[in-house]
Amino acid sequence: MSKLLKLGAEVSVASGEIALEGAAAAPAVVALEDGLVARCLSGDGFAFSRLVALHEGMVVNLSQRLLGDREEARDLAQDVFLQVFRTLGRFQGRSSLKTWIYRITVNQCRNRQRWWRRRRRDRAVSLEQLNANDEARLASGQGATAFERVARREAAQRVQAALLGLSFDHRSILVLREVEGMRCDEIAATLGVPEGTVKSRLARAREQLRRLLLRHA
Repeated sequence: MSKLLKLGAEVSVASGEIALEGAAAAPAVVALEDGLVARCLSGDGFAFSRLVALHEGMVVNLSQRLLGDREEARDLAQDVFLQVFRTLGRFQGRSSLKTWIYRITVNQCRNRQRWWRRRRRDRAVSLEQLNANDEARLASGQGATAFERVARREAAQRVQAALLGLSFDHRSILVLREVEGMRCDEIAATLGVPEGTVKSRLARAREQLRRLLLRHA
């Protein structure tokens, strides 16, 4: 998890100060995915269930960050995997399967937000957006007092609220980079934009998020 969304007493958003975990898939995972794809294409329904189980948590968490609503994220995950099932035969392996599923997820989130906007629905349905992993990290804080856990929770909620104040394009790039830990070239492949565009949008998104956090500090 990056410093940007780290549940701590302070949230650092200064460009260049954010330490990230790598998003590259381990060779064993890639081999597993390749095997599952081949079995899915041969009509193995169990293999597709394994593929869903492997990526469902990632899809739901990414969707939640982009949409701001856990239940909508779970609902959207079903649409994502329906599209994966229908289009898996067109997956050519030029990127990892995970990156391909990221692309489908981001596009589905963008379409869902447009649907909301046409019906004048608020972009953020709920500010209570900690997922199960966040809750576990809070609960297992070594030596943390109840006050410190509450402070960390409130800091995470402020960051999530600020993320929802960004445009969808800026929010998606920031989440993919700082939460999912993807490299800029992976984000470019996911979003279908040049790597230079990713870097410039990322810089603007970081600055906008920093201003939003300062405004609500």
